[in-house]
Amino acid sequence: MRRALTGGLVVDGTGAEPVAATVLVDGGRITAVLPPGEEPSGAELIDATGNIVAPGFIDLHSHADFTAESSPQASTQLYQGVTTLVTGNCGWSPFPITDLDQMKAGTAFLGTDLSWSWHDVAGFTNALGNLAINLGLQVGHSALRLAVMGSAERAPSPAELQQMQNLLREAADQGAVGFSTGLIYAPGAFADSAEVAALVATAGECGLLYSTHIRNEAAQLLDALDEAVEAARAAGARLEVSHLKASGKANHGLVGAALERLDQARADGVDVGWDVYPYDASSTTLTTWLPTWAMDGGTAGLLARLADRAERQRIAAEMELDAPAIVIASLPPGKYDDCRGLSVADIAQRDEVDPAEAILRILEHHQAAVSIINHTMSEADVVTVLRHPMTSIASDGWILSATGSAHPHPRNFGTFPRVLGRYTRDLGVLTLPEAIRRMTSLPASRLGLSDRGVVKPGAVADLVVLDPARVADKSTYDDPWQLSVGVEHVLVSGESVLTNGTPTGARPGRVLRSS
Repeated sequence: MRRALTGGLVVDGTGAEPVAATVLVDGGRITAVLPPGEEPSGAELIDATGNIVAPGFIDLHSHADFTAESSPQASTQLYQGVTTLVTGNCGWSPFPITDLDQMKAGTAFLGTDLSWSWHDVAGFTNALGNLAINLGLQVGHSALRLAVMGSAERAPSPAELQQMQNLLREAADQGAVGFSTGLIYAPGAFADSAEVAALVATAGECGLLYSTHIRNEAAQLLDALDEAVEAARAAGARLEVSHLKASGKANHGLVGAALERLDQARADGVDVGWDVYPYDASSTTLTTWLPTWAMDGGTAGLLARLADRAERQRIAAEMELDAPAIVIASLPPGKYDDCRGLSVADIAQRDEVDPAEAILRILEHHQAAVSIINHTMSEADVVTVLRHPMTSIASDGWILSATGSAHPHPRNFGTFPRVLGRYTRDLGVLTLPEAIRRMTSLPASRLGLSDRGVVKPGAVADLVVLDPARVADKSTYDDPWQLSVGVEHVLVSGESVLTNGTPTGARPGRVLRSS
């Protein structure tokens, strides 16, 4: 269907200033950007008067591959203006699968609701069916390790490493756009730099983006960045550093040196970018507060250690905690069901135990599948990273449904409107054209998508119409299940998926491949 978005100011995604124009769409692509008054006949009109017309937002860091099958309408994303999600981040993807029980146990902290009716990228793509938005799939390092060598804390044999590389090549052949690591999460955390570099080399050969949740985001932040940069440099791979941050009060301010390190890498010819979410708290699994060795053998290995008094004491002795900063977000049914939204310090005080023991009790009573929010970051650091022109905006979210029972991070519901409202309109950290560039053409360029992220003739008609005076996030840490406001229309491949602030039910989205 031919559509014309009329009356608005076009912010084209390149960083250029807004211009009054009519955007004509036909056959899923933008066919013309016309001056005001040249309204084509025979087109369905979408009135954008007083609003901004921009490319649909591209989220480089999502875990929605674990939720898209059960929430294909993706309403939390439509209300943010997001039209494309890149999944498979932090080393976790729901493929490849050779041992389904291990995969289920390893990813349980994401609260997955999947049919698990596949074993590879192709099968997963077929199982997804029709979606309201697009997905770009990455294959995760931890998933590769689970498929080849389980959850053991050891180096792969040469044959096992070759098998992981072969599975990575197979994923690329089937349409994956990237390879990711999560080097704080077992079993990915068990890999040394040589293993990671070998897999990044394979990713580079296949033309995949290498996305990494680096090995340390605290005191060893700079060393962890060096590891990532050197792997990408040796492989000639594109590198995306995920959710750049410095965790822990003692490390606040370290992002300045991190950005300098990354700028130097770019000057040296490394194709590196990075992303950030606009919040001073992260969200992850509770097991990240344990010593890495405690996860040898995966969830089953951990639970066995917790049942052993000496091992339990050893784990507790090695835990360095900021208990008030750790808030329970979600967990499967069990003894601590009433603790969603409470801090570990609150729970420890209530149960009259020390914080380490409180964590171990929660883990053992909930199959170690516990998600948390960590209030360990600095608002000033968020602003510092946001200001850098190579910073893309990304959510690190996974919740696509508008309702639920967990106590999730507000980034699932408000990342993009928060940047446009709080950090652009209210605080002036970014200009509107620059903020939109960070959500559109910049992330598209990291993926090698030349026909998305811009408003120009020939581009795919993924478009958003938003009210710049009203766009805002509503989700909070205390009351997260609130959709954003101010996004009026969303088109995916020229088809309306949100009209006048209401989802249409259309599902024109698809799984993308790099161009």
